[in-house]
Amino acid sequence: MPVVMGPLELQLLAYAQSQGSPTVKAGEFVSALNWTPIQERQVLSRLAGKGILVRVRPGLYLVPPRLPPGGRWSPGEPLALETLMKDCGGRYQISGPNAFHRYGWNEQVPNRLYVYNDRISGDRRIGPVSLTLIKVTADRLGSIETVRTPVGIVMIYASKARALVDAVQDWSRFDTLPRSFDWITSEIRADETLPGNLVRAAAQFGNMGTVRRIGMHLERLEVQRALLRRLESKLRPSSSLIPWDPTRPKRGKVDRRWGVIFNDG
Repeated sequence: MPVVMGPLELQLLAYAQSQGSPTVKAGEFVSALNWTPIQERQVLSRLAGKGILVRVRPGLYLVPPRLPPGGRWSPGEPLALETLMKDCGGRYQISGPNAFHRYGWNEQVPNRLYVYNDRISGDRRIGPVSLTLIKVTADRLGSIETVRTPVGIVMIYASKARALVDAVQDWSRFDTLPRSFDWITSEIRADETLPGNLVRAAAQFGNMGTVRRIGMHLERLEVQRALLRRLESKLRPSSSLIPWDPTRPKRGKVDRRWGVIFNDG
């Protein structure tokens, strides 16, 4: 059933579309249309409730370039994410299940975007778009690939090597250990440049547990000794041991070089 709009709603939408911007902000209609703040707030709320405008945050809305059949509109993931990050002045990169699916490690299509960024934390919805925002320090952003969408928006993804580091480091969030070691093994067999890229990403962005687990796994795969030494140089002296697979009992053969208990059954 088509969405019915009143005269004020039509007036606001026509003005918003005439500006040529994908967004509008509360306050601009008070002067442009000679409305009261209460009128503006009520009309914006009604249009958002009908799915014609999409609320990004209080006071900021996305506007459809044209009204779709039926009236309800979805901005799509690229526009929703780009608008949110531009508004908060943040840097970001998509990783987690979205990257795992992109690189062919997981067949399940994620129903939300997992976004590392340096501004916002928590779950958020922008219209029908669901996001899990993972706030990190600025120095934990990097090692990326860019993808230009058909509508011209550039989306930023974690590189293959960085996504593997995230899979090992954020295993409790993504439930990716020990699966991620199988991903590393298959990628190394398919791409001779992967060990070097993975070591660089782990050395720059990984915590100590990640460096130790990846280092031990790469040694088991007999990668170049120079790469192993680079990872080993990142380790701090420690007598504590961590399990190779945190989901299993902490029993097994001890790898003293990496401080890891190989508890794979």
